[in-house]
Amino acid sequence: MVRIALPGGGEPLAAYNFRVTVDAQAMSFAKVSGLHREHQTLTYRHGLSFREGEEIAKYRIDKYVPVTLERGSATGAKFLYQWLEEQGRRAMEISLCDERGTPVLAWRIAQAIAVKLTAPTFDAKANEIAIETLEIKAAGISVVHLP
Repeated sequence: MVRIALPGGGEPLAAYNFRVTVDAQAMSFAKVSGLHREHQTLTYRHGLSFREGEEIAKYRIDKYVPVTLERGSATGAKFLYQWLEEQGRRAMEISLCDERGTPVLAWRIAQAIAVKLTAPTFDAKANEIAIETLEIKAAGISVVHLP
């Protein structure tokens, strides 16, 4: 089991409880990977670079990065299929919850596009998950520390 330390100290959390919200639709996932923020950069070399050094310019253009959510469940997941079909950009929030289900830390995604939805192997004798993986392209990722 992976443990994540709380910002500012405190008892670490077991990282197994992620709540994902898209357009007021809540889902739960066991694993989230790929959350990072990246900007486009350019190395600028001018006439005096040999003496003064190169400059690195950072552009405020958010790059779309792949984010994968695994082993999830959602009630009324029809909106996921609609989102995948329409290929629209939506706002998303991924919250790490404690053992009581209270959000402790959240990542906000300004623009998320669903690109792949995978279902698990269905077995009528088992109580399995409803979503194996949901893959998105995400831009504008920010971290929110909740009180």
